[in-house]
Amino acid sequence: MLLADKRALIHGAGGAIGGAVARAFAREGASVFLAGRTLARLEAVAAHIRAAGGVAECAEVDTLDPQAVDRHADAVARKAGGIDIALNAVGVAHVQGTPLADLTLEDYEYPIRVYTRTNFITAQAVARHMVRKGSGVILTLSTPGARLPGPGFMGNCVASSAIEGMSRHLAGELGAQGIRVVCMRPHAIPQAEAAGSHSRDVFGMVARRAGVGIDQMLEGAAAGTLLKRLPTLDEVANTAVFLASDHAGALTGTVANLSCGFLVD
Repeated sequence: MLLADKRALIHGAGGAIGGAVARAFAREGASVFLAGRTLARLEAVAAHIRAAGGVAECAEVDTLDPQAVDRHADAVARKAGGIDIALNAVGVAHVQGTPLADLTLEDYEYPIRVYTRTNFITAQAVARHMVRKGSGVILTLSTPGARLPGPGFMGNCVASSAIEGMSRHLAGELGAQGIRVVCMRPHAIPQAEAAGSHSRDVFGMVARRAGVGIDQMLEGAAAGTLLKRLPTLDEVANTAVFLASDHAGALTGTVANLSCGFLVD
């Protein structure tokens, strides 16, 4: 198993990506600690992991509250003996597809404020514990919006670019302490949309403005990639496993492009 005896803390574990990564981490031998806003969704993920013989614990945590995040990370490290892997998969519905002339300042600022705040708070909380033992892996999530010129994605573009920039800076700041930081940048995931995630609300707004259904919009997105398809949850989760494992020990300060060739680096 690639993550045997590792301790993984996943914020936003009740969402489609967070839950898929949690299950994959557990399958590869990690003990997973699931944190999020909705306990029922976390417990559903944990039940699946336990049924497969894995170890999972849940906690309702507001990742915009630094004291709450610190208390939970401290409790996890105290109980498990440390934190080896952390992923922030927190997602919020936000406005996309609105032209600049019609975009309110509040709608523009909201994703930037939320995503930069939660990623800073969670990274700081886990890094304190990783520094003490001289090793660890912090994974973050962005979107292809980080590289898109628009139109209609101003808040998402700036927020995703900020997460990628923060990840690079964290890698530089924490590398000497043995901590790796890698950002994953998946394109739209049809399974996540079907699961009723926050991104379905986002894509719903864009699709309505374009006068098409979500499925039709996703088909168009797939046609725009080199592989003529979109990534799957399993592909994202398995990539997270690899990045968190010792097999990726030389990888840090970079973005894993999971866009199926929608973006080419």
